[in-house]
Formats: sequence, C-alpha cells, structure tokens
Amino acid sequence: MTVQPVSLFINPTAGRGRAGRRLSRIQEIFVESGIEIDLHASRAMGDLEELVHAEVCAGADRIIVAGGDGSIHEAVNGIMRAEPTARLGIIPTGTGNDFAKACAIPLDWEHATRLLAKRLSANAISRRIDIGRMNDRYFANGAGIGFDAKVTRVAQSYQWPIGDLVYLYAIFRCMADGIATPDMTLVTDHLQWSGPVTLVSISNGPWVGGMFHIAPMADNSDGQLELIIADPVSRLRITSLLPKLMRGKHMSEHEITHTSVRRVHIEASAAVPSHLDGEVQPLATSFDIDVLAAALDLL
Repeated sequence: MTVQPVSLFINPTAGRGRAGRRLSRIQEIFVESGIEIDLHASRAMGDLEELVHAEVCAGADRIIVAGGDGSIHEAVNGIMRAEPTARLGIIPTGTGNDFAKACAIPLDWEHATRLLAKRLSANAISRRIDIGRMNDRYFANGAGIGFDAKVTRVAQSYQWPIGDLVYLYAIFRCMADGIATPDMTLVTDHLQWSGPVTLVSISNGPWVGGMFHIAPMADNSDGQLELIIADPVSRLRITSLLPKLMRGKHMSEHEITHTSVRRVHIEASAAVPSHLDGEVQPLATSFDIDVLAAALDLL
C-alpha cells in the first residue's frame, strides 16, 4: 500500500519571517526520517486556510503547520470546514505560540520537528482536543472581546523584532488611547451577567499574547471553555494587574469574574472588537460561542 505524503503548510512570514528561514531545515529533518512531504506555502492572509481546506477535501489526512497562532487558526478553520477527519501537527515558528504551549509542544522548533517526525514514523496514537466556535468561525486557543482585541490589532500593526514584548507595548499604546467599557450581557447555562466591561476572554488554552497567563486552569481536552470577565479598570489599575496577569495570579482580584462554560451568548451595547487566536475579527455586537468537545486529532 502506498503511503500518502504528509501535507506541510507554511506561512513564510510567521514569526516575522522566521518560519520561512527555517523551512529548509524542517524539510531536511523529515527527509532524514523517511517521511515524504507535500509542501504548500501561503502567500496572503486567508490563503493557508483555503489551501488546507482544499487538501482535506481531496483526502489529505495528515496536516502539518509550520507557523504561529495565526497560521494554526487558519489551518483549524480549513480542517473544520471540511469533514474534520484530518489530524493536525504543529511546528511552532510564530511570535506567541500560545497553542503550542497549551498542547505541551516544545517551543524549540527544531526539537518539535524531530519529535513530530518520530511520531509520524511510529504512527503514534493521536490525542483529541476541543475546538471553540464563535459565530461561524472556529478557534483553537481562545477568543477575546473588548480591550484585548484592541491590543491585538495594535500589536499586529508593528513589525518590530521584539517577540512577545510587542503585545506589552501595544497595551500601553491602547491605554494612552483610552479604555472603552461598553455594556455587555452574557448568558450561559448557569450564569447571567450584565454591565460595563473592559474585556471578555473565552479560553481553550491558558495563554494569550505569548506572555499573558490569562486562564491558568484552561485545558483543551476537558470539554469546556474558561469564561473570564474583567470589570472596568483605570489605567493605573491595569498597570498593577499586568504582572499578576503574566504570572496567572489575577484570578482572585475583585474585578475578575470566572466560570467554566460549554456555551455563552454575548450582546454588546455597541459594536466592539474581537479576536480569535489573535486574529482580529470584524466589529460586532452579538457573539454565540460554544465548544466542540474532542473535535480535532492532534498528531
């Protein structure tokens, strides 16, 4: 029986160009392991999603992504839009690599590649993870509504080679512009909440922005999402909360409300920014979010 090549998708610009510079070595590692690779490179935002979707629809059952959280977001949407039977492997070459951390994938890209090649050669058993969904889009690691989505948009506008620190800089830039606190109403199976908020985070994994441990309890294989609501806070208070947020020590602060959910409906009084896995979404006032338990196999 002929073994189907493994489909490798790369965003050459991920990690501010690091992914593209590492491609030749990634290919060498797979060749050394006797694994045939079918390479696909994205050329623009959204391109990787369509490439993955087309490959899965054509019968590809092993998808590897060399990139960051944005590339993983596109790949997950490409797989989930098709019949989601393809298994996903990750080589972290992005800036934040939040999803890789949530899945205990080594952040050393070369080590991660070798481990993945070894698992593919051994036909190792996949593990199933949950996938989130907001309106008609899927997310692997988390969704954010409000201030953190504004920060994400600002961070993406910079191309500085400073890694995760770009998100920290973006926070201070957004604080200078003012902190909007629109009224929101949230309804879950066991909680109804209404009032002004700084942000709402819906986490499948523990980290956002590479350095912020926003949901320390999050587990992407437990069949639930972690809903975190932050009340209105001043610029000074955000500054004092940041060190706790980076260490995951903010959950007991009086501005924070937390509950585990399988679904939540959110209505905002005005159109607000949102993001999925760090990818900024169009402004909206209504959000339907749920978890698809054990929806994706991870190589």
